[in-house]
Amino acid sequence: MSIPKFSELPLDKKGPHHNAWGLYGPKDELGTLNRLTKDIVASAASLIKTGDRVSLNWPLDAQGDLPFFGRQEFHKEIIHKAPRVVNDDVWTFNTQSSSQWDGFRHFGYQKEAVFYNGVTIDDIHGTNGKPKTTQNGIHAWSEQGIVGRGILLDYHSWRLANNKSHDAFKTSSISVSDLRAVAKAQGTEIKFGDILFVRSGYMAAYNALSRDEISALRDRHPKPQFAGVEQSEEMLEFMWSNFSACAGDHPSWEAWPTQQEWSCHEVMLGGWGMPIGELFDLEKLGEICQKEGRWEFFLTSEVCNVPGGVASPPNALAIF
Repeated sequence: MSIPKFSELPLDKKGPHHNAWGLYGPKDELGTLNRLTKDIVASAASLIKTGDRVSLNWPLDAQGDLPFFGRQEFHKEIIHKAPRVVNDDVWTFNTQSSSQWDGFRHFGYQKEAVFYNGVTIDDIHGTNGKPKTTQNGIHAWSEQGIVGRGILLDYHSWRLANNKSHDAFKTSSISVSDLRAVAKAQGTEIKFGDILFVRSGYMAAYNALSRDEISALRDRHPKPQFAGVEQSEEMLEFMWSNFSACAGDHPSWEAWPTQQEWSCHEVMLGGWGMPIGELFDLEKLGEICQKEGRWEFFLTSEVCNVPGGVASPPNALAIF
């Protein structure tokens, strides 16, 4: 598949910076998932050799009643349908309080107030005389899912081996040079259309915290702070040139709060339509990759078919 060079962005000269609007048509709702062609998916299936399967999903209630960013906690109600020996249950939760794919309705360009391909808040909410639409909803991904060659860049293991300091709960950046060094150390070749996973070490750090420590971090003012990938032109070019989607084990994908006047979220989601995954549980995946001596796998993720949905649990499996 041929794509424009990063230096050729923005494609829509009337749109915001770095956009790729119109590359797949003005009404496209898949963005960089268009890179997951039949050939790429079929090739990725050849990675299935042992049949080992690894879930990448953190429990929906993993953050308990202390989710970051003020999000609603997971609630489960089990209903006994007496007098029969039958149960139903009802789940209520914020789709971004555990493992999640951010959809194209989640985060738009902040200054320009537009989402992927120019969709607006009014288009989404049906306000100011605009009809309410489902454009850019998460349902568009559900027809074929997010399926292809996944690669893990285990930054956490690499930095420990290289005595590189890192604090998951302070604003700091993982550079492109670091990610390339991880790939080189693992012997992992990056291929066009890959689904990128970055193990930053957040889950390991989070699991070591007490409830009081989590509460203190959540209430930190003015905002929570997290380590993540750097906000830079180099990082944007790295992502644009290689990947169909990306995910990490940390809450914000990029260093938070942003270190620039813009964020990766608005460019990747709003400009390109590149799914961003957060809070993926990559601990077991890291173990299996180390055991197998390969950091590539067949990835299947089926988002929830919710018309007009903003985000979704990933329902993701890595298959070896």
